[in-house]
Amino acid sequence: MTTILAIHAHPDDIETLAAGAMAVLAARGHDLKIVTVTAGDCGSNETEPAETARIRKAEAATAAGLIGAAYRCADIPDLCVFNDDPCRRRVTEMIRWAAPDIVLTASPVDYHPDHEAVSVLVRDACFAASVPNYRTGDAPILAGIPHLYFMDPIGGRDREGAKVIPDFGVDVGSHFATKQAMLAAHKSQDSWVSKQHDISDHQASMEAWTRRRGRDFGVALAEGFRQYRHHPYPRTTLLQELVGESLVLVPGA
Repeated sequence: MTTILAIHAHPDDIETLAAGAMAVLAARGHDLKIVTVTAGDCGSNETEPAETARIRKAEAATAAGLIGAAYRCADIPDLCVFNDDPCRRRVTEMIRWAAPDIVLTASPVDYHPDHEAVSVLVRDACFAASVPNYRTGDAPILAGIPHLYFMDPIGGRDREGAKVIPDFGVDVGSHFATKQAMLAAHKSQDSWVSKQHDISDHQASMEAWTRRRGRDFGVALAEGFRQYRHHPYPRTTLLQELVGESLVLVPGA
């Protein structure tokens, strides 16, 4: 059994971008953990930040439970995620708590500042988690740096609209109902996404994107990933091996 941590900025980011792959891994018997760096406390038109955070963490825990994943929140406020020492120590502690073999995180380029900040924080925290003299909380020091993968950015594009091409995909067709159910747990986001993002149907938007990525790989529904292989991060294709027959590549690649 392998331990996989999915860590992104806000509740519902992972559900949008990687819940299908996590469901595939859950079905194959692996140990799953989910962390959100924020509680999404700014993501409401109706409730104050503290109440919004309470609601959204409860929704995230419900979603995680659908695939048997443990959930924690780093409790850094929305729009306060920066590549600084306090944030890095908090994210490092989350990674040490999870003790993962594989980490899935945000794309280095994306539309949202919290997404981009989380990406660099997680990259650096994966390195820091195995450094004994980098002190955080009570979680044990990791024995080594985990494998690191980036999810797609929202919509598959950077801030300038350029496409971000994944290294490989995971066919999530057989587990798409679980992905839908996990996103549906985030009921509080329906009105917020409609107002802030001009997306009237949260579920339909997620499905449209998952189908769009699926077409890139010649399947109905897929999620894309890129592996970070820079020294001294692991370069072996562990995630690709674990998803088994669900692994998909661009035709002709």
